[in-house]
Formats: sequence, structure tokens, C-alpha cells
Amino acid sequence: MLAVERRKKIFGLLRQQGIVTVSDLSQQFEVSEETIRRDLQKMESSDGVARTYGGAYITKAVHSDIPIRIREGIYIEGKETIASLCEAMITDGETVILDSSTTSLHIADRLKSRRNLVVITNAVKIAIALAESDGVKVICTGGTLRGSQLSFVGPAASKSLGAYYADKAFVSCTGIDLANGITDSDEQEAEIRKRMLEQAQRTILVADNTKLGKTSFSLIATLDAMDALVTDKDPGPEWLSEMDRLKIKVSYR
Repeated sequence: MLAVERRKKIFGLLRQQGIVTVSDLSQQFEVSEETIRRDLQKMESSDGVARTYGGAYITKAVHSDIPIRIREGIYIEGKETIASLCEAMITDGETVILDSSTTSLHIADRLKSRRNLVVITNAVKIAIALAESDGVKVICTGGTLRGSQLSFVGPAASKSLGAYYADKAFVSCTGIDLANGITDSDEQEAEIRKRMLEQAQRTILVADNTKLGKTSFSLIATLDAMDALVTDKDPGPEWLSEMDRLKIKVSYR
């Protein structure tokens, strides 16, 4: 099969599935993983295709639920920047909510040495990351496990969240748009994030610059539900003006 024909088929799989992995494509097309990586590199300039460690995904689909194993390799530098800014917002002795986003996992990694901190989460990986931290008490929601995301969702998770109140909630999203608000690719995850916001005194949206100006499948909240936005780059004058009008504090580096 010619490379151009293979790339057309890969793009068809991307449009159908939303994501592809290098290992799966290598087996399917019976070529080396390095060949697939070169294919994906050439396709990266195509409309809506983005590469990450281990695969690629369609960025412009409204309903695009990317597994955590793929998300962990996306925009690591931006997530680290956001995590650093969020770490400075957390004081020992507080109760904080962290959602199942990979950005929240980066935040959790920075909290391991904190003292007298309570972390409420629906993320399996965050619970594991903080399990051996003597100064951090972890409360995990339980509920229905989403295997691809390693997160708990559903009525049981929502009910569990309703039993607690937090000083701060750090919540991510798939897209944030000035007109359409804060949205997620999965409606169950959106419901959990919505409940997290309801249970916190201060609400902080964490979103790297690639999510700004995008709308996904299910509404989490309108922009005015947030107290702060933490992102990795200057969002520009239009965003800063609207955030100022809504009295939302914007942090970036």
C-alpha cells in the first residue's frame, strides 16, 4: 500500500473513531511504528488532526472522548504551567476538589508534601498518586468506573460529592467558549464537574490555551459560575476583557 493511500485510510479512522494509536495502526497496516509516526507527522497539518505520544486525535469534533492514556501525552508543558499556578493557590489546611483531568493529576503531583490537606476526587490516578502522602487525606467518590478515563461517574459519584463542601474546586473541560460557556465531551463527566463546582466556595477553571474558543458536547456551566481561570498563555484582549466584565480572575504565565 502506498503511503498516501495509507494516510487516507488513517484519516478515515480518525474521523470515524476520533482517536488512533500508533500500536494499533502498526498492526492493522503491517508496517513499523516508526512508519506510522511519520504518517501522523505528515498528517498533523491536516485540518483538525493533532499528534500526541502514542497516537493522534481529531481536535475539532464536538463529541471526542479521548482516553486518558492519550490525554496524558498532550500539552504536558502547558499542564505543568497551569499546575504550578494552581499549587500557589492552595493553602495547607484546606479542602480541595480535583476532577479527573490530566491537568488535575499534575496538580496532585505537586501536593504530595503538603500538610493537613484534604483532596476530594473522582479520579483513580489522583487517589493513587496521593495514597502515600502522610499529610494529605484523600476522599474518593466511588461510583461507576469509566475504564477509558479511570474516573468515577454516575449517581453514586454525584451523591458522594454532595456529602462534602470544599474551599476550592479545580475543574477542567474539553472546551470553553465566550458564548457557549464551559463544555465537556462526555455528559456523565460534565455532570460530575458541575456538582464539584456546586460543592466549593471558590471555583477555578483550569484550561490550556488549546481549549479556548472551542465548544464540546455537554454543558458543565456558564462562564459566570467561575471565580477564576488558570491557563498557560495570555488568552488575548477579547478574553481578558470578558473575564474582567464577569469578575473572573485570570492567571497565566
